[in-house]
Amino acid sequence: MEFFNSRESLTIIQWVLRAVLGYFFMLIIAKAMGQRSISQLRLLDFVIALVVGNIIAHPLSDEKLSMKGSMTTSVLVVLYAASIFISLKSNKLRRIMDPPPFPLIEDGQILYKNLGKARISLDFLLSESRKNKIDDIHKVALALWEPDGTISFFLEQNYQTITKKDLKIKGNKFSLPRTIIKEGKIDINEMKKIHKDELWLRDKIKSVYHVDISEILLATVDDKEQINVLLY
Repeated sequence: MEFFNSRESLTIIQWVLRAVLGYFFMLIIAKAMGQRSISQLRLLDFVIALVVGNIIAHPLSDEKLSMKGSMTTSVLVVLYAASIFISLKSNKLRRIMDPPPFPLIEDGQILYKNLGKARISLDFLLSESRKNKIDDIHKVALALWEPDGTISFFLEQNYQTITKKDLKIKGNKFSLPRTIIKEGKIDINEMKKIHKDELWLRDKIKSVYHVDISEILLATVDDKEQINVLLY
């Protein structure tokens, strides 16, 4: 464990061991912080990510620094978790950590002053509208700047897609197909969820598609036990 402490110099192996330790330690930290901090970097998440990254980086580039100091990031994780918990209980803190959304477009009119508040340009707003398949700002009833830095668009009623409910057509209940084969390997856990075994699957594949499991890139099954196969 000499690589863990401060040294006048480190061998290549010791540098590698420091990098490996730092890598796995960051994985543990990220896991402890939860999926929210990975999928949506909000104000608190961004600050913590910067601080933790900076602390870990120093001992990975300076042999005179020990790895002990970087372990203090665990304290930051505790503070992070406490801040999230308190924000759930306190409306005032929640408004600081996760401020409420505010409008960028209302009734087809761009609120230019709010673009400055969001610190985005008109070009960025137009780019985001194009990504949402909106070709005319006048079609937008409301566009909100969300706390995570995304924009939510709501179209005027006349431009919204007609649904089966609008046409009074009864639709089937939604069912998400399950992936039972990936890259030539059967997912046993998914097979258990549909209460089927490997023998049933192999017989079904051979009788319908006349191929071996190893030839299948992806296979899914729906609630009616219909299997869809995509070959290599």
